[in-house]
Amino acid sequence: MKRFIPFVPKHPAVSVIRLQGVISSSGRGGLNDAGLAGLIEKAFAKGRPRAVALVINSPGGSPVQSSLIAARIRRLSQEKKLPVHAFVEDVAASGGYWLASAADYIWADETSIVGSIGVISSGFGLEDFIERYGIKRRVYTAGNSKSMLDPFQPENPEDVARLKQLQEQIHQAFIHQITTRRAGKMPEGRDLFTGEIWAGQGAQEVGLIDGIAHLVPKMKDLFGDKVRFNVFSQKRPFLARFGMSLGDAALATLEDRAAFARFGL
Repeated sequence: MKRFIPFVPKHPAVSVIRLQGVISSSGRGGLNDAGLAGLIEKAFAKGRPRAVALVINSPGGSPVQSSLIAARIRRLSQEKKLPVHAFVEDVAASGGYWLASAADYIWADETSIVGSIGVISSGFGLEDFIERYGIKRRVYTAGNSKSMLDPFQPENPEDVARLKQLQEQIHQAFIHQITTRRAGKMPEGRDLFTGEIWAGQGAQEVGLIDGIAHLVPKMKDLFGDKVRFNVFSQKRPFLARFGMSLGDAALATLEDRAAFARFGL
């Protein structure tokens, strides 16, 4: 009944946004800006929160979607004048750490995996396989680079050089994001942008996180024992409700498992 009594202050609230899974624009249940936009906007506005907490468990994914989501969080944080805390669960690596860097403070468990500030691209070379079975690859393009890195053709050194140039541009954008957001918290003269990963305490020692802490006790420490938590997470109804076929669901699960497996999870 307390909420109906005027002039009686409510207990402070913290909005909790769960960011779980691979970052992808594929539409197969991954984290992306279009799918999260409304949820993030609501978390910053609903219930007059004192802060926003990001609960992150992501091995990374699309650098573009990572950048868009992080930029949205920063923009709303500045507009609403609300501090943002990130809490890493199993992993915040690569794009997952990009998301964490949108927070003003990053906290993790002692066993959380953090880092992997780099860019990766992978594929297969299948030209010998199709030749063995008498399959001929026929590709017709207007533009010399349209068939770049075709897995059914022998690797072209010029294609590889172009790919590395693109990777370097993305890597520099990632580095700029981290050095800007973690300015003054990372040791000078140490290269933390090689793709290396750290567990909790090690991540704190190199300035990638602010400390070892968990969501509830940390927020109680900051806002009192009566703090309320309003949780916001993506709704992922079962298969047909969001138009995902059984095959798509299985593929999405395999992609997620493969991405987390890179970090032993």
